Amino acid sequence: MATGNKQHHTQNNMAALNVKQTKVYKLAFEQAMEIFELSKKFPKEETYSLTDQIRRSSRSACICLIEAYRKKLYPAHFVSKVTDSDMENSETSGWLDFALACKYIDEGLHAKYLSRNEEIGRLLNHMINNPEKY
Repeated sequence: MATGNKQHHTQNNMAALNVKQTKVYKLAFEQAMEIFELSKKFPKEETYSLTDQIRRSSRSACICLIEAYRKKLYPAHFVSKVTDSDMENSETSGWLDFALACKYIDEGLHAKYLSRNEEIGRLLNHMINNPEKY
């Protein structure tokens, strides 16, 4: 009976066997790809500062999640890697603020990306606070 309850518990919490099946990974990947496309329009002089940094941090949010899932057997390591993903996601929001301030994106795009960024952060925070559900 305990095994059945565990399987039922896992299904109810929609724990994914593959991180790429999770909502948070899908959102983070979508964010990274849209930022990549958007950043192609940034000025050449931003290549080694804003452009590279925003691409790196948005992609790292995904990569840290992949690494976290490889450490699911070790809750402290899992939480540590998800925390790294949250840090990268937070960094991306800072770079988005710079892109707005430098007038490389308008307020509408900034709001769109920041909203998705905040949703990713909420989902990551849930993972950090409830590692047993993942």
